[in-house]
Amino acid sequence: MKKVLKYILFAVIALILVGTFVMLYRNSRPEAVVYKDIVATKGDISKTTVVTGKIQPRNEVNIKPQINGIIAELYKQAGEQVQEGEVIAKLRVIPDMSSLSSAQSRLRLSELNLKQAKTNYEREKALWDKNLVSNEEYDQVLQAYNQAQEERAAAKDALEVIRDGVSSSNSNGSATLVRSTISGLILDIPVKVGNSVIQANTMNEGTTVAAVANMKDLIFDGSIDETEVGTLAEGTPMQITIGALQNYSFDAVLEYISPKAVETNGANQFEIKAAVQVPEGRMIRSGYSANAEIELERVEGVICIEETALEFEGDSTYVYRKEADGKYTRIPVTTGLSDGINIEIREGLSEGDVVRGSRVLNEEA
Repeated sequence: MKKVLKYILFAVIALILVGTFVMLYRNSRPEAVVYKDIVATKGDISKTTVVTGKIQPRNEVNIKPQINGIIAELYKQAGEQVQEGEVIAKLRVIPDMSSLSSAQSRLRLSELNLKQAKTNYEREKALWDKNLVSNEEYDQVLQAYNQAQEERAAAKDALEVIRDGVSSSNSNGSATLVRSTISGLILDIPVKVGNSVIQANTMNEGTTVAAVANMKDLIFDGSIDETEVGTLAEGTPMQITIGALQNYSFDAVLEYISPKAVETNGANQFEIKAAVQVPEGRMIRSGYSANAEIELERVEGVICIEETALEFEGDSTYVYRKEADGKYTRIPVTTGLSDGINIEIREGLSEGDVVRGSRVLNEEA
C-alpha cells in the first residue's frame, strides 16, 4: 500500500513538472503579430476648430443721469422692456453749494438791474409821450428794459435748475427724470432708491442707472489662436453651441476679425465677432458662455485613410500596403488635410488599397 501511494505521489510530481515545462515553452514562443487592415476610400475631410466666447448684445447702452442727485424713485426693473424716452428713475437734487450761491447772487443782481431798467424806461416813456425825446433814445431805453427782463428770467431758471433740477419754464424737460436713450431690454439696474448718483463729465464717467440693450441683435465674441486665424475670412459660417441651454445650437456668420493680437497666457489671440441668428421664440440671455465651431479648411472627394496607418521617418511619410500575397510593402505617400482622425492621401495610394493599421491585441484578435 505504501508503494502504491509512493508511485501516485511520483506521478503527480511528474505531471506538475511536465505542465510547468509546457507552459514555459508556450510562453517563450513569439506571438503572431496581427494588424488591423485599413481600406483607402474616397471621402470629404474638413478641419475645424472650436472657439470659446460669450453671447452678448451688439450694443449695450449705459443710461446715466444729467445731474447729481439721489435716486428718489425707480419705475423699472431688470428684465423689463423699455421704449426710447421712457422714464426709468426720478432723482432728488442735491445742489452744489458753490453753484447755488452763484445762481442766487446772479438772480439778485438781475433783479436790481431790472428795477433800475424799469425806472429808466418809465421816465423815458413819460418824456417820449410828450415828444421831448427822440424815438431812437426811447428805443434804446426800451431795449435795455427788455434785456433786463430776459436776464432775470434766465437767472431764475438757472437757480431753479441748480436747486430743483428743473425750471418752471421747462418742466417737460426735467433733468431729474432719467430716461432711456434706446428701446430694448433692461439688463441691469445697479442702483437702489436712496443711492447717490453723479452725472458724467470730463473728470468722471458718471453713475450708471440702467443698462439697456436690443436683445434681438446679438453677437458671439471670442478669441482664436494666431495659428488658425490666417485661414478665416469675414462671412465664414459658424455653429454656435450654448451649454446652458442643453447644447442648443444655432447658426452665426463671422463679421469681424481683430487686426491686432492680444497676448493671453503666452499665446497671441485675435478677437473675433459673429452675428448670431437666433430663431424666433428663443430667449438668449446676455453673457451666456458659448462655443463656436468653425470650418477652417475642407477637401471633397479625396483618397483618405486613418492617421494611425502612417509611419514617419525624417521628413518622409510611409504606409505599409498589403499586397496580393498578404504581405506588406512599405511605400512613401504624400499627405494633405487632416481632421485629427482621417487624413488625405494625395500621392501613393489608390481607392481600394489596403494598408496596415494599428496592432491588434490578443483580446481583440
